[in-house]
Amino acid sequence: MVFARHNVWLSLGWSLVLGVIYLSLTPNPPSTDAVYFGDKIGHFLAYATLMSWWSQLDSRHCRIALLFVLMGLALEIAQSFTDYRQGDLFDMAANSLGVGMGWLSTWLKPDWLHGVDRRLAA
Repeated sequence: MVFARHNVWLSLGWSLVLGVIYLSLTPNPPSTDAVYFGDKIGHFLAYATLMSWWSQLDSRHCRIALLFVLMGLALEIAQSFTDYRQGDLFDMAANSLGVGMGWLSTWLKPDWLHGVDRRLAA
């Protein structure tokens, strides 16, 4: 699929990746205590967003899904090596479920970003 603003969408996608990495490894992440299971919901939404976004830009969905599942696992393991965060198996599960939901959303609406791109180009 050809995008008029392909570099913009790639830049935003990499910003999302960097944001997830930062939030996963920062010593002071934003509090999610106001919402029941807020931490798990945050993990789920972050990885669903990553998968949905990147699968719009690249048709190799299996590869993208695998990379994001591995990224989620690696970041949780990396947290275990810090003295200010700890890895969590339930966070790993929420990350992986988010990847699955992002994949499903792309399957249901495979060209939503292309539609946005076309409208902005008009």
